[in-house]
Amino acid sequence: MKKYKHLLFDLDHTLWDYDRNAFESLSDLYHQFDLKSLGIPSADDFFSTFKRENGALWKLHNVNLIDKAGIRANRFPNIFKAYEIDVRAVPCDLEQAFNQLTPAKQHLLPGAVEILDYLKSSYALHIITNGFEDTQYTKLTASGISNYFDVVVTSESSGFTKPDRRIFDFTLKQLKAKPTECLMIGDNADTDILGAINAAIDQVWFNPHHGVTQTKPTYMINMLKDLKDIL
Repeated sequence: MKKYKHLLFDLDHTLWDYDRNAFESLSDLYHQFDLKSLGIPSADDFFSTFKRENGALWKLHNVNLIDKAGIRANRFPNIFKAYEIDVRAVPCDLEQAFNQLTPAKQHLLPGAVEILDYLKSSYALHIITNGFEDTQYTKLTASGISNYFDVVVTSESSGFTKPDRRIFDFTLKQLKAKPTECLMIGDNADTDILGAINAAIDQVWFNPHHGVTQTKPTYMINMLKDLKDIL
């Protein structure tokens, strides 16, 4: 087995449980802002629509077609449009409340702390994320895992987004490391895995939902604990 020195982790959907944390926040906000009275039928439905509309915006962001401000300006208006509700009805504080509440949530994916404990003594651990600087550091601190990581690279700090190889080149420069010394671990085949391939870095596709992709990762796992079979 090849010996790696640096493990590059994605954060959202790989370690930090984005869906669970976002669902809790949106459920709270659904009741706080009485969104049922505006025409959104339930908190569950609100979350499902959020996942679709937010996901579409992030896909645009990952190919540099929309920036941070664009995501935050369009996210909830797009959700209201999906319900055919006048966007002027979007509560003015809804986006701000979401951005304050969600990153402070603490839920991690199953096995996250256990695998970080297992790996920390043998490897240098780092984060490389397309998430925004102000929220990603809050997530790491609130969930209690910030101390595991030596270097945190975001799309904002690097100026590039995965799968652009330049975010990986930026990270390698910070680490003073060669591509062959690194292993990328992430859930998104189109950003984490393809980006690492572009940078000649081996990859682990964390694929808990048994998805399919045309991209061919170096390794694939369905549970974080399966990293023990690789590292």
